[in-house]
Amino acid sequence: MTLAEAAALADELAKQGKEREVADLRRDWADELELEVRSQDYRERATAYRAIGQLRFRQKTELLRRGLEDESPACRGSALLSLELLSRDAPREINAVRPLLHTLANADDNPAVRRLAVLSLRNGSPQRDTIVLLHGIAEEDGLERGLREQAAKVAAELEKRAKSR
Repeated sequence: MTLAEAAALADELAKQGKEREVADLRRDWADELELEVRSQDYRERATAYRAIGQLRFRQKTELLRRGLEDESPACRGSALLSLELLSRDAPREINAVRPLLHTLANADDNPAVRRLAVLSLRNGSPQRDTIVLLHGIAEEDGLERGLREQAAKVAAELEKRAKSR
């Protein structure tokens, strides 16, 4: 079994509520994950960053910061997918890297990475600076329509949550 296969299995087990089995997979694959995150091959790094989320590996969230700063858009995207997955129940992971997410959402060269950063910000605390940034992205004429629409949608969601507090 490869790391990607183990991660996919862990994701399915987590969806079924089988936390013990997921914990066993985390234990079995922790060393391999650490090796792949440090690989010279961006595909292996991307697989490892994605596996952190699929394995629900909260102890490895610091590695996601490295992934968000990776030179490869595939790695940044995989790290963002994991970050978004891990932050669905609580905003802690998003809030810990908020300035980096702002930079990715606002200025990354890759449009897919920008969209994933915006999507991840949805799971964070509804902070004013994030809402203002998202409105700015939504109103920027030179950007692709999908990114602008997603930024507007996430800004609206965060504003709604901020008002309901």
